Amino acid sequence: MKMRIKKGDMVMVISGDDKGRKGKVIKVMPKKQRVLVEGLNIQKKHQKPRREGEKGQIVEKPGPIHISNVKLICPRCGKATRVARKIIEGKKYRVCKKCGQTI
Repeated sequence: MKMRIKKGDMVMVISGDDKGRKGKVIKVMPKKQRVLVEGLNIQKKHQKPRREGEKGQIVEKPGPIHISNVKLICPRCGKATRVARKIIEGKKYRVCKKCGQTI
């Protein structure tokens, strides 16, 4: 599947518990069709102490979100939008469906 969202993009979650929240993409997993978004879908992991005298802790980290549940935020118009692909002078560009700006 072609991924229209890349690492470093700002996205908005359109469904699920974090609906309406925005964040930056940390990692893209094309084979699983999922993305990691900074500060969203937080999962808690309980860690045992490894050595004597060390304390156990609860670690929070972002969990993966399916690619269909996020929309790219256009840097120009600032709205969550779908993405088109255009070929201009032999190069592929991503284009905002709302304002037509290349991303």
